[in-house]
Amino acid sequence: MTATVDRDRLWQSHMEMAEIGATPKGGVCRLSLTDEDKVSRDLFVKWAEEAGCTVRVDTVGNIFARRPGTDADAAPVMTGSHLDTQPLGGRFDGAYGVLAGLEVVRALNDAGAETRAPIDVVVWTDEEGCRFTTKTMGSAVFAGLIPEEDVLAAADPDGRGFADELRRIGYAGTEPCGGMDVAAYFETHIEQGPILENEGIPVGAVIGAQGQRFFRVTVSGEEGHAGTLPMTMRKDSFLGAARMADAVNACAFAFDPVPVVTVGHVRVRPNSRNTIPGETVFTIDSRHPDEAILAALKEQMSAACGRIARDLGLGLEIHEASVSPVVTFDAALVQAIRDAAKVLGIPCKDMFSGAGHDACKLAAVAPSAMIFVPCKDGVSHNELEDATPEDLAAGTAVLLRVVEDAANRG
Repeated sequence: MTATVDRDRLWQSHMEMAEIGATPKGGVCRLSLTDEDKVSRDLFVKWAEEAGCTVRVDTVGNIFARRPGTDADAAPVMTGSHLDTQPLGGRFDGAYGVLAGLEVVRALNDAGAETRAPIDVVVWTDEEGCRFTTKTMGSAVFAGLIPEEDVLAAADPDGRGFADELRRIGYAGTEPCGGMDVAAYFETHIEQGPILENEGIPVGAVIGAQGQRFFRVTVSGEEGHAGTLPMTMRKDSFLGAARMADAVNACAFAFDPVPVVTVGHVRVRPNSRNTIPGETVFTIDSRHPDEAILAALKEQMSAACGRIARDLGLGLEIHEASVSPVVTFDAALVQAIRDAAKVLGIPCKDMFSGAGHDACKLAAVAPSAMIFVPCKDGVSHNELEDATPEDLAAGTAVLLRVVEDAANRG
């Protein structure tokens, strides 16, 4: 019996998961290691165990649900993503990759199909990075790209520690994080952009992901009374930050093709309506598929911010908080995705990912690839994020075929 995806079961799983942390406009708020994150993890573990999987949790909270293979010593084929979301996130970002993996296991069970290698469905910890400031924390530790102790020592803006929160929700596991052989890693995800929907194509074979550089900029001025200090005598850190935000945006247009630059988080101190801001901290997220352009962009943005700080008599510190290099996914796995789509009669398009994903970290230690499906109007990181049952099922059908083939091929 050939394993096939149950579209309605897959959709129902999404709708049940979306109830956890549901927001008024149809989105989801499940910040990493919060109570809502715990409930979503618990539901996944319940479903995985009902599907016959053995569940393990590592020391940074990554969850591995294993469907056994006939060769217990074979390196597993992995598939998964994350369950944490943005503060006003959507129902499918991350959750689709986890639930598509679960549907693969369920479909194989329905067909009574065995595989030689085990299959691990993975929930990676804190992919979004909006609570503890660094993205893809769990997968990055697994891949050996950041030290485990740095992640465990991280704290959120309220001073709550990562390690403490992990213990509080019951997901401080004992399995070592990383250091294991992985035969292949596949991740399904909504595109988070408009290309597939605009072209009417249900599946994207992702060939790589653009590089990212993330900066934390601290602008130092002096507090003063908003009503008594003359404009010519002020050292307003927020004024400087505002001009810098405009300047770094302009820097992007000096390059072709144009990189993307975002100032997405600003913190003002003392944050009082009648006090001139003495310190402003803001972030810069820059991305491009060419490392040389990213490096040149960094220099131009730094120079522009420096000129503004000097003109206004402000202090300036620019800290490069993280660097994610351009990723090229495994050519054989990308071809397997193309071939699977062709056999299934599903139109497929090669594409590049504009966003970072856990798969980008796994690519450092295992053959990795991604499958994209359309999302409505290209909207993501937004309560209005949406996808169709048909497109989710199409991407999962491709995933089922490549995971089963890889687990039998070894």
